[in-house]
Amino acid sequence: MNPVWPVRLQEGEVGLRPIQARDAREWHQVNDRNRDWLRPWEATVPPVPYTRASARPSFRRMVRQLRAEAAAGRMMPFVVTYQGRLAGQLTVAGITWGSMCSANVGYWVDREIAGRGVMPTAVALAVDHCFFGVGLHRVEVCIRPENAASRRVVEKLGFREEGLRPKYLHIDGAWRDHLAFALTVEDVPEGLLARWRRSRSRPV
Repeated sequence: MNPVWPVRLQEGEVGLRPIQARDAREWHQVNDRNRDWLRPWEATVPPVPYTRASARPSFRRMVRQLRAEAAAGRMMPFVVTYQGRLAGQLTVAGITWGSMCSANVGYWVDREIAGRGVMPTAVALAVDHCFFGVGLHRVEVCIRPENAASRRVVEKLGFREEGLRPKYLHIDGAWRDHLAFALTVEDVPEGLLARWRRSRSRPV
């Protein structure tokens, strides 16, 4: 049993809540509408002998897998909401304890609301929960160098760039290089959301 999930997080009009099977219709509406925009950045499954892994599982199967990992304490799968409606997805994955105490974050958002600060707010909510709710020490985000929109999210939040990871993940049908960005709890003693609020209130 995961003691820190399910949880709901909210900041103004932006929220994170656990993904559920009943999100299928709304999730498909948003995801399908954004297919061309998301496909270049979407994780795929390489062909592996003796497995029957699907490149893109059904929504219900995906939710079952995500929630099983969450129940085991290895993941926190959220949908992103904006003004009460599903607007994307954010997953805290690879939760590791012991001497590491770390996790990685992946996300996507509806193109129609990109640029409004929705995803930086959602990431800040998730990171603060990881640090101050869960007790993790480090959170990492890995992004293809070409993915300017996702890079802007971590740049706005002040993530530290830590270098290139060649052929790191299978994305859009091939092994792709990724840039690694990270924060530790020492980087944001006041919380990442507080820092993000402060940066948005500064005069341009």
